[in-house]
Amino acid sequence: MFILVTLVFVLMRSTGDPITAKLGGQLPADQLAERIHAAGYDRPIIVQYLEYLGQIATGNFGTTLTDNRPVTEILVTYGAATLELAFYALLVAFVVGIPFGLIAAYFRDKGQDASLRVFAILCYATPVFFAGLLLKLIFSVWLGWLPVAGRASVSAQLQMELLPNKTGLYTIDAIMTGNPAVLGDVLAHAVLPSIALGLLTAGVFLRLVRTNVIGTLSTDYVDAARSRGVSEYRLVRKHAYRPALIPIITVIGLQIALLLGGAVLTETTFEWKGLGFMLSEYLQARDFVAVQGIVALLAVIVALTNFIVDIIAALIDPRVRY
Repeated sequence: MFILVTLVFVLMRSTGDPITAKLGGQLPADQLAERIHAAGYDRPIIVQYLEYLGQIATGNFGTTLTDNRPVTEILVTYGAATLELAFYALLVAFVVGIPFGLIAAYFRDKGQDASLRVFAILCYATPVFFAGLLLKLIFSVWLGWLPVAGRASVSAQLQMELLPNKTGLYTIDAIMTGNPAVLGDVLAHAVLPSIALGLLTAGVFLRLVRTNVIGTLSTDYVDAARSRGVSEYRLVRKHAYRPALIPIITVIGLQIALLLGGAVLTETTFEWKGLGFMLSEYLQARDFVAVQGIVALLAVIVALTNFIVDIIAALIDPRVRY
């Protein structure tokens, strides 16, 4: 996290200051210099860096330059949307990747296996924004089954805004309204972005499950079960399934980082107003403070996720502890 925050701080300032980027050519040179001095961007970069680290240590991520909002407010307001999208995408990855991985292992080196391996390659090789545009074209424009963009319709958002204790997680807020139509609207808006982002990870899960199930099927205890007449289907379902899930758990932490990175493109493509969407907006505006705050939060999420996953892996698999 420290390295990432430092890199973002230095790289953002290597391109110039945001005041010049926003007002350069619109103000006289003396007024522009006055504003830069008032904001402190003419000080040595090491001084700005140490001041920023001191602010982070106290939980103060500063105030955005473009809309003058506390960065903590941005993180709370839009973080829930990104968390919800990542959850749905991970759900898609599990639902698609694990069963298809088992099927590919069961039909090893046959037509079904080859087709699923090609599908897995397409999943994690296709750019997220291209997959999103393709899904929108097919299911929203051509077929008209699902919404094109957004997290919910205007009417549904108005009903959720009236809640006294709204969470920002639209699925939970929709349930709290007690209106099934609102919940259906929210879930319909989540389908396409979740699939676009979830397939990226599903391809990785598919190949990982396939490889590990095939490896497990060649172990001695599986050979012993096979010699007793146990069917190949039962061997895959009962003996090889759970050991194959252990590597999945260990790579979830890395996949969370991949999901958060893909969320920037997914949220932009579907106008899903989460941290990824706001990060792209603030990057275009060269808002140093907002970008640094969002990146710092994403770094914390990735670091904590990897730490938790390591603990879970050690609890599930005793070999990790020794």
